[in-house]
Amino acid sequence: MTMPRTADEALDFFSRLNPSVIKPGLERMHVALEALGHPERRYRSLHVAGTNGKGSTCAFSATALRAAGHRVALYTSPHLERVTERFQVDGAEISRELLGRRILEILERYPEAAATPAPLTYFEFGTVIAFWHFAQEAVDIAVLETGLGGRLDATNTVTPLVTAITPISFDHMEYLGNTLGAIAGEKAGILKPGVPVVLSRQEPEALDAISRIAAQVGAPVLLEGRDLTSHETPSGGLSYRGPRWSLDGLSLSLRGPHQRQNASVALAALEQLDARGVAVSADAARTGLASAYWPGRLEELSRRPAVVLDGAHNPGGIAVLLSSLDALYPGRRIHAVFGVVADKDRAPMMRALFPRCASIHLTPLDTPRSLAPERYLDEARALCADVRAYARLDEALVGARSLAGEDDVILCAGSLFLVGAARAWLARNLGAMQQRQ
Repeated sequence: MTMPRTADEALDFFSRLNPSVIKPGLERMHVALEALGHPERRYRSLHVAGTNGKGSTCAFSATALRAAGHRVALYTSPHLERVTERFQVDGAEISRELLGRRILEILERYPEAAATPAPLTYFEFGTVIAFWHFAQEAVDIAVLETGLGGRLDATNTVTPLVTAITPISFDHMEYLGNTLGAIAGEKAGILKPGVPVVLSRQEPEALDAISRIAAQVGAPVLLEGRDLTSHETPSGGLSYRGPRWSLDGLSLSLRGPHQRQNASVALAALEQLDARGVAVSADAARTGLASAYWPGRLEELSRRPAVVLDGAHNPGGIAVLLSSLDALYPGRRIHAVFGVVADKDRAPMMRALFPRCASIHLTPLDTPRSLAPERYLDEARALCADVRAYARLDEALVGARSLAGEDDVILCAGSLFLVGAARAWLARNLGAMQQRQ
């Protein structure tokens, strides 16, 4: 591969790395970070793993840390619309021009990364960019979301001050294992000796696996329901009781009953950061919960009918989505625009979601991993009386709108690829689509 010389060439180089290529292991990351002088060691970090909810937990945490006066980095994946979303400092994503410059800076110090075949995967190179960018920006602390696992995830080259693990369910089984215990064991690979882990409620099999690994490595565990608790107040707020804080009347900016759990995990992580030298007040935590922003998660774009985007893409995520829809839109008909990648276990998602819907609108996704609607049309029709397949996402959205009354809900779910593409199209066309009958 020719060495990029300009920011635009650097961006092109990065974009040509295949996001679908996954090579578990940390050796390549260690080589790259050594060549760069270990930028990941120049700031403190909070490391978050899990199957569902880890992005929201990261958003709550990062926003609270900013409210406490820290210069805060946030690294998340995947992105919805722009790759620059992955790299944020103080709530602002990196510009494309600066991203290109950061890639050039990395390749200048580690030219082997431009070899053919490329030694780093797309996610690995992105993680290197994040670590390097955050060091150049002199952040105080980075909030880091794992990719698909933990133990062999590229982000697991940091030694954080605190770790957190959100609810674990079945996802990425081809890499993480076919049982909850195996998946939880991979997620628990982020645990470090002496580094406290905040652990959300888990299924018993997952909890056993994480607890065993925590004992082996010597990581103190703070468990939801034992060391931290929360409940909804009659006014709809949140009350929290943790090792250090007792907070009442908390308001959450992110919607859905499940966000109470994500907020509680974030609060406990913030308590531990405060105890370990990253000053965070209870007031800053309160501000963070009330103002965090995390698009594409129960995001309502309009109301009559409601157009809702949610990134649920595994059975656990769909279960949470359905309970949230019951709470937010009780008794309202749902018209689902649904797309899925071929390597997902779609059957449990479909069995849970489709019978709850008045109509299903199947769409392909803009990724080579997309599963063509025709491949699972018959499965879908066995679960819902009105199922239609489309060649394009915009057609599926318009099709759902044609059936939706003003009191109904148009839901986009099944893949973050779908949510990102739908969000971009609706930003340009929502008004015109809502006027169609």
